[in-house]
Amino acid sequence: MSLYPSLEDMKVDTMARAQMAQHQDPPPYTHNHLPVAAAPSAPAPTGHFYPSLGEYMGLEFSESVIAANMPEYRVQTVQSGGAVSNLIAPLSSQSVSLQKATVTNAIRHVVLCKDADGKCGVRLHSVNSGVFVCYVAAGSPAALAGLRFGDQVLEINDVALAGLTMEKCHELLRKAPVNGITMAVRDRPFERTITLHKDSIGHVGFHFKDGKVVGLVKDSSAARNGMLTDHQLMEVNTINVVEMKDKEISKVIDNSPSVVNITIIPHYIYKHMISKMSSSLFKELDRTPAV
Repeated sequence: MSLYPSLEDMKVDTMARAQMAQHQDPPPYTHNHLPVAAAPSAPAPTGHFYPSLGEYMGLEFSESVIAANMPEYRVQTVQSGGAVSNLIAPLSSQSVSLQKATVTNAIRHVVLCKDADGKCGVRLHSVNSGVFVCYVAAGSPAALAGLRFGDQVLEINDVALAGLTMEKCHELLRKAPVNGITMAVRDRPFERTITLHKDSIGHVGFHFKDGKVVGLVKDSSAARNGMLTDHQLMEVNTINVVEMKDKEISKVIDNSPSVVNITIIPHYIYKHMISKMSSSLFKELDRTPAV
C-alpha cells in the first residue's frame, strides 16, 4: 500500500479535507508546506514517517529559521473549515507582480520510461534518510518527465524510499519495467518559476554572480514579474544550470526565445543543498553514468 497520495487522491476537494481534519490529528505533510500563490494543493498522505514536509535535507523550516535566513518570506496562519494550518508566502504577497511568480511546495506524480540503453537518465542521493535527485542527464527520460536537481523522491513504483540507501534506490530503477515507472516527488522548498520577456536588445533585466541573483534592472521584465535577489538560478527554460559557470548560464539565456522561464530558490536553501550533496559528488557524476 502506498503511503503517498494516488492520482485519484490528488483530486480530493480541499474543503472536504479541511472538514475531515476537524476529527483527526493533522498528518505530518501539512506542516508549513501548503502551496502558495494559487498553486493547486495536494492532499497530505496519512501515516507518520520520515521525513515530514516541515524539513528538507535535515533543514527545519521553523518560523524563526525563515525570519532569520529568508526575510522575504513569512509564515501566515490560516483557518479553513475549522482546521488551522500554516503556509508560506512572500512578504510582498500583496504585490500583483509577485503573484505572477508561483511558489510551490507540492507533491507531484511523475511517470517516466527508459531509453534505448535501458536508462532513465537520473542519479539519486541519500541525505538524512531522504532520497534526492542529484543529477539529471540532458534530454533523458527523467529530464523530459520533469525531474530536477534537489527534488525529493518519496516513492518509486509505490515503494517508499525513506531510509533507503542510494544503491537500493538505483536498484529499484534498474529492475523497473521499461515503461510506466511512477514516482511521488516533492518539489524543492520555496522554489518559484517566473516567466520573463526579453526587451528589444534581448535582456530580461537581472544580474547574477555564481548563479545567484544579485540585482534587478528598474522597470525590467524581471522587476515586474517577481524575480528576487539572493535567490539561486536552478533552471532556464527547463535546462538545468546548477553548477554552471556564469558565462554558460548567460549563453543559455541568450539562446532562449523571447519568453524565458526561470526557476529560482532562496540562496540559503541552495547552499544547504550543495553542502549536503558535496563537491565530491559532482565530480563523481562526471565519471559515473546515470541509471
